[in-house]
Amino acid sequence: MSNLMTEFAEWDNFYMIIGSAAGALIGLQFVALTLMSQRTQQPTAEAGSVFATPTIVHFGAALLLAALLHAPWRTAAPAAVLWGLMGVIGVIYACRVAHRMRRQTVYKPGWEDWAFYFMLPVSTYAILMLSALAAISYLREALFAVGASALLFLFIGIHNSWDTVTYHVFTNRETEPED
Repeated sequence: MSNLMTEFAEWDNFYMIIGSAAGALIGLQFVALTLMSQRTQQPTAEAGSVFATPTIVHFGAALLLAALLHAPWRTAAPAAVLWGLMGVIGVIYACRVAHRMRRQTVYKPGWEDWAFYFMLPVSTYAILMLSALAAISYLREALFAVGASALLFLFIGIHNSWDTVTYHVFTNRETEPED
């Protein structure tokens, strides 16, 4: 592997931005869910495990990647093993989310839901797995793949958060009593 300190140091600002954004967005997601819980019509736990929890997991993945790539590793191997493990666990998790999406009865997912709750996440976690293997011979390129994954996790999470909020604002509105 090439000069590790130089390779990782070049990514410092990127991961500071990714980590800060992921942390802030996790906080905002908690605020949004807390505000939604104040409504008379509350989302069910079944829908939460399918649509809300994966959003936090993806924001958490971006935050974890930022932390991993900021740790003072002596070699890239431990970092690559950890982000590869994240990829394996993430692929399994994305498959579980897909299974829950099929089983839940609260909402019928459309193609966009399948794209942002399954296809994009499973692809992004797979990129992490493959980049861990590539890091052995192609560290610089692998770091670009990890950076792309972190950014994708943020974009997936932002889309899913927005989708959840707009669903509850426009579709799941409280009905006002008639006089």
